[in-house]
Amino acid sequence: MENTKELEAMIRNIVKEIKGSGTAVNSSGTSGSESKDGIFQDVDSAIVSAKKAQQEYSKCSMDIRNQVVEAIRTDLKPYVGKIAKDAVEETGMGKVEDKITKINLALNKTPGVEDLRPETFTGDHGMALYELTPYGVIGAVTPSTNPPATLINNAIGMLAAGNAIFFSVHPGAKKVSRWLVSKLNEIAFKVTGINNLVVTIEEPSIEAAQKMMQHPDIAILVVTGGPGVVRQALSSGKKTIGAGAGNPPALVDETADIAKAGKDIVWGASFDNNVLCTAEKSVVVVESVANRLIESMQSAGAYVVKDERKIKHLLDMTLTDKGPNKKYIGKDASFILDAAGLPYTGDPKLIIMKTEKTHPFVIQEMLMPIVPIVTVNNFEEACETAVMIEQGLKHTATMHSKDLTRINKVAKVINTTIFVVNGPSFAGLGVMGEGPTTLTIATPTGEGTTSARHFARRRRMVVTDGFSLK
Repeated sequence: MENTKELEAMIRNIVKEIKGSGTAVNSSGTSGSESKDGIFQDVDSAIVSAKKAQQEYSKCSMDIRNQVVEAIRTDLKPYVGKIAKDAVEETGMGKVEDKITKINLALNKTPGVEDLRPETFTGDHGMALYELTPYGVIGAVTPSTNPPATLINNAIGMLAAGNAIFFSVHPGAKKVSRWLVSKLNEIAFKVTGINNLVVTIEEPSIEAAQKMMQHPDIAILVVTGGPGVVRQALSSGKKTIGAGAGNPPALVDETADIAKAGKDIVWGASFDNNVLCTAEKSVVVVESVANRLIESMQSAGAYVVKDERKIKHLLDMTLTDKGPNKKYIGKDASFILDAAGLPYTGDPKLIIMKTEKTHPFVIQEMLMPIVPIVTVNNFEEACETAVMIEQGLKHTATMHSKDLTRINKVAKVINTTIFVVNGPSFAGLGVMGEGPTTLTIATPTGEGTTSARHFARRRRMVVTDGFSLK
């Protein structure tokens, strides 16, 4: 303990000596409840300390913010495997190898300070400058389905924008989330000399989340979770960025590369056992190619259930009056098949079956590797059915087709935030696809795929009589 105190004092002294470089100094030290790791006993102490930390952080240069982001990318790399393993063990959801992919994606492809692009207008009357500036302390709610990746993705974007963060983590992922918050706080302190830029509490709860949402020192809420918590955040009266539920359909028409479509759908729908809100939750396929698609999906590792009684048994087992049975959310396909008493060989990745478009497996987001297949007569019916299944959530959809006119039509009418063409759903997050990544997809509040610029205030400064070279 003494060595730790001496090291912190040494770092602060060094920071003060190079004050001119833009590095900030935490003049309040470890105030609040004296937390040195960002973990507090109560909401108020955590937020008050984060506010003091952000006031110091706001004095930092953009270069320092960039150093914080790059340190997060570098310093967390050795722990990626541990974080993924801990997340699966604690939550009981997903696959270690897929969580490793998601965590690396968040580390490597989350935009940093480069996302904060200023705008300038000049003319006869001077100059107008728009810049993106910090909100202050952000209250961020993270889910149990993707806890580490969401937390890292949010932290990079929010710190890049100059904010401090109070993470209201899911109680079902509190251990791995606490460890990660502590590590992020340590990394930020190493660069800036400021403690408590990233904070949480020892024992998260619904009551603590509610208190955080109402706290006067929380400037903005960023919620990644179910519709209930998003509605609660929206009712707080604060600016809210809300990432809600999705029910992504995959549309396949007769022009598609069926072999590739089958492989891509299995790949995307089975990734991390379907807990991603962007994952394919159902398939709508034109009848003339339906059997070929199912054969392709089988070749890629899907297990087909044909007996209606077995499908009904699976439904009764996995869906309750209150929603998907938590016992099976995020579990391997083999775990679900074993529980259902269905024999299989090898390592099935996905469970599929033909159903009607109104079947509960189609309408309900299950968050498990069960994907129903709905057959239709033609493309027009496929388009209407996919729009109905998506339910206006405006989240994600995928399509497999070689007809550009049809692709364009579906993209317009389904009106989702993410639309992936001829690829697995996770391409929309940057895995084997172009573009930056995000784990907070704000569909209810309209920001879409969020990044650092969404966690900053857009401010305008006007200068008259000058600053124009025309």
